[in-house]
Amino acid sequence: MIKDVFDNMAGNYTDNKSIVKKLWFEIETNYSEHGRYYHTLHHLENMYNELVECRGNIKQWDAVLFSLFYHDIIYKATRKDNEEKSAELGVKRLTEVDIPTFIIDTCFEAIIATKSHNLSSNHDINLFTDADLSVLGSDWETYTAYYKAVRKEYSIYPDFLYNPGRKKVLLHFLYMENIFKTDFFREKYENIARDNISKELNLL
Repeated sequence: MIKDVFDNMAGNYTDNKSIVKKLWFEIETNYSEHGRYYHTLHHLENMYNELVECRGNIKQWDAVLFSLFYHDIIYKATRKDNEEKSAELGVKRLTEVDIPTFIIDTCFEAIIATKSHNLSSNHDINLFTDADLSVLGSDWETYTAYYKAVRKEYSIYPDFLYNPGRKKVLLHFLYMENIFKTDFFREKYENIARDNISKELNLL
């Protein structure tokens, strides 16, 4: 269970079980808030499973996992600074638990990187952002459920406003030389992801 992953990891840095419980409650509450259909705890679980598969290639495992838990902790369809706000909150909470500065710095950089998904000089961050995009390379049924869930998160916007924005996002990925920045994820998902994105574009 994803909660156990967080509890065990945070427990390596503090003996204060009450603060670990408090931090998890905030994470669980935010990812379960009304209006979330894709950016949920299920998304975290899927990312975690993807990252476990390439754990041997990750140098700062704890930094990547802390990034996982905080990267979408702030998510509002009407905002354009969700990543910045999530990164700021992550830094604040990890500082409260006395997490080493080098881990916190990596977390901040990783969360900000999910805004554009551009290539990073940090291989761990590239693996992290690739895991965040792994749903793009899923089977069509799963991909369909994903894009419909995202649409529901933006349900306040009518199609004539949503569709152009969604097209811009999808084309951003298609125009990239590589959607996935690491060999591990590129070999696994690149071709399928491009096919899925193209199919969705044709439906908009």
